[in-house]
Amino acid sequence: MSLESISPQALRHYVQSHHEKAYLLVDVRQPDEYRQSHIPGARLMPLPQLAQRLDELSADKELVFYCHSGGRSMAAAVMLEEQGHAGPIYNLTGGMLAWDGGRLADFPRVALFKGQTAQEMFRTAINLEKGAQLFYEAVGRDFDGRTWSDTFVRLAKAEVAHAQTIHGFLKEIEPAVASFESVYGNADGDVLEGGMTLAQAMERLVPTQDESCIRLVEMALQIEYAAFDLYRTLADQTGAVQRPQAFIQLAQAEKAHMQALITALDQCE
Repeated sequence: MSLESISPQALRHYVQSHHEKAYLLVDVRQPDEYRQSHIPGARLMPLPQLAQRLDELSADKELVFYCHSGGRSMAAAVMLEEQGHAGPIYNLTGGMLAWDGGRLADFPRVALFKGQTAQEMFRTAINLEKGAQLFYEAVGRDFDGRTWSDTFVRLAKAEVAHAQTIHGFLKEIEPAVASFESVYGNADGDVLEGGMTLAQAMERLVPTQDESCIRLVEMALQIEYAAFDLYRTLADQTGAVQRPQAFIQLAQAEKAHMQALITALDQCE
């Protein structure tokens, strides 16, 4: 699979220069969002339904996915990668926000592991997991009582378990490392998976009140995809770590988190 990002300007040019039969424009948002506004010619395939509707995505067509801001459409691309779709896949950068000319806050791409030893990489990974845990706990707390908030509570617990797995990898190459409780307890958790700071994530909780569930799920998908992509890239880098399979396992776990978030979309009010 060839996955590429495409800007709104490039997509407009793409639509004008390609025959309609050569590509499929797919809107993976929810039906209410689609009814409010969508790109002309786009087929509605809500992300939670995508796995059951893969037969509608012709293997001989190029696929262009979009959503509100890019999180759900990127998750759709990962799903198609798993299915081995042969043709090119595009993800609209910034989604409908960018298409309509809105300004989208940059999602930081921080070189978190640059120049680090294997031990330092695993410690950094533990810090990222704690940051995600703190954010998901905040969502669960701030939206307590909503049917979908339990998903974030479960994800918070999953991040702790994920960090324990990473600590196990660390212990294999650093036998004298302190206990998990000590290492995790001393981690700041100031950066989330993908590079966004915890403070930035908390600031973005406030504007989500109108469509809180969908917006928070999409934000969490961006965080989880960024982590998935980062770990997968590290695993592919020859000599990056002594245990590249450890990062493959971490990438798989992030993908499982994305699936849990996709399922949560059906619970959005």
